[in-house]
Amino acid sequence: MTSAYFDANGKQASGEPGRSARPPSGLRKAAAVQALAALVWIPQAACLSIAVGRLANGSPVGSVLWLAASIALLGIAKSCLNAAGGRMAFRAARSELTFRRTAAVAALARRSPLDATRAASGQAASILGEQAELIVPYLSRFQPGRFKATTVPLVILACVLPFSWVAALVLLIAMPLIPVFMALIGWSAQAASEKQLAATGGLNGFLLDRLRGLSTIRSLDAVDATALKLRADAQSLKTRTMAVLKIAFLSSAVLELFSALGVALVAVYVGFSLLGEIRFGAWATGLDLTSGLFVLLLAPAFFEPLRELSAVWHDRAAGEAALKTLEALSKDGMTLADIPHRPGAGADTHDLRLENVSFRYGPDAPLAIDAFDLHVRAGEHVALLGASGSGKSTLLALMAGLAPCQSGRITLGSEPATSAARQTIAWIGQKPHIFAGTIAQNVALGRPEVSPRKTAEALHFARLGVVASAYGHRPLGESGIGLSGGEALRLAIARAAANPDVGIILADEPTAHLDARTANEITECLLSLAHGRTLIVATHDPRLAARMGRTVDLMPETAREAAE
Repeated sequence: MTSAYFDANGKQASGEPGRSARPPSGLRKAAAVQALAALVWIPQAACLSIAVGRLANGSPVGSVLWLAASIALLGIAKSCLNAAGGRMAFRAARSELTFRRTAAVAALARRSPLDATRAASGQAASILGEQAELIVPYLSRFQPGRFKATTVPLVILACVLPFSWVAALVLLIAMPLIPVFMALIGWSAQAASEKQLAATGGLNGFLLDRLRGLSTIRSLDAVDATALKLRADAQSLKTRTMAVLKIAFLSSAVLELFSALGVALVAVYVGFSLLGEIRFGAWATGLDLTSGLFVLLLAPAFFEPLRELSAVWHDRAAGEAALKTLEALSKDGMTLADIPHRPGAGADTHDLRLENVSFRYGPDAPLAIDAFDLHVRAGEHVALLGASGSGKSTLLALMAGLAPCQSGRITLGSEPATSAARQTIAWIGQKPHIFAGTIAQNVALGRPEVSPRKTAEALHFARLGVVASAYGHRPLGESGIGLSGGEALRLAIARAAANPDVGIILADEPTAHLDARTANEITECLLSLAHGRTLIVATHDPRLAARMGRTVDLMPETAREAAE
């Protein structure tokens, strides 16, 4: 996996993402089948006009029975082709949506949690789950409809022209006016759809954020203010949605106006020609009942694909806006540090070395880490001590591979820290994420190598056995609702203890916001876990730093520690 990030000079460096080739669409085949179904009406109209002409000339009913049978068979074939084309288009659209969703999820998985431009979780969920579905009607209905609108009228025009150049001229003049006005309306529709989708994503993100902080909102007595803000955002979303619908109805009205005028003009010309009032516009043979009826039957069919296109025109605006948001979500920003693993390469020990490491959060941001050097030997316990903003958490994130450094390198043993090597690193943050599941599931995290026995041993090690027994199989609330801060940290320690391959433990402010007794218990539990392992703790607590074997002071004026 290649990444896009900011180099040491603040310029963006990028690489082509290693994505597989897009799957075959199948939309063209589906559009061709649906266009063929629409063209079946031409032989049907011919059979019908011939039958009416013969009956008008006094021919017996038996002479047109085969024409009636042909019309019925052609109708059955048309229905079958329409159904097959619709299924093909839907399957191709779902396949395309699955591919684009997979690419977007992979891009989100590559994004670093340190990237400030990363989409909020509520907004990303709205784009992937709700807004992305708008791509299906756009691909399955609008794309085939556009192909039919560009091919079927031309074929019908070619069939009308040999009988009457006036009728063909009327259709030819009316046809280009429709897409021109629809395109003008479509630009406004697309802009309105983009605003509507952005408002939807923002509202979902706002709602998810407020639900997560509901207890804080209640404690600050801000429930009414939050409700007013949510009501105002919902009203704004309703207004934007109605604007999209207004434009969609306007596009349908424009098409119906021009198509009705076109069919009416053709009908007037054919009627007066058959009455003998108009003696021009047809070729030498003139128009009789059969040819006139054939032209008249083809006139509505000429505008039918354009009418269908108008009915799904709003799908285009919504679908293209959804595609744009999904493509924006698929773009790589600051990504996780990833060095391809080479056979035979790896870290023989759990020595961790940072050599001339520099990092900034954006192209215009100041250096958060500047030419930093550090060597942590295997089994050593090191405290990164410093005030808030001194770069402790950033250094731990770089060691864990949560972001690439702009200069320098990070090695495990004598080799660069590959993804395989980083699997031996355990991360314990001050606010561990707790999933909506049982305590045992939050420890195992779906890892097949973590058996129920190992999970129980890890819970006992982290002194969470009593809590786990009390909860049993009852799930925890999202974000750890039901657990105290100390219990959540113990759960993070249990996750690390359940993995026997862990050789390096990174702890970010593990005793922050805890009372003295709980902080001492967490410290003892952390030191027991780190026995025989490498432990690096970022803290501003001097008591925790004193329990480590070595302390690295990250004061702003001394932001470089000489490698030992």
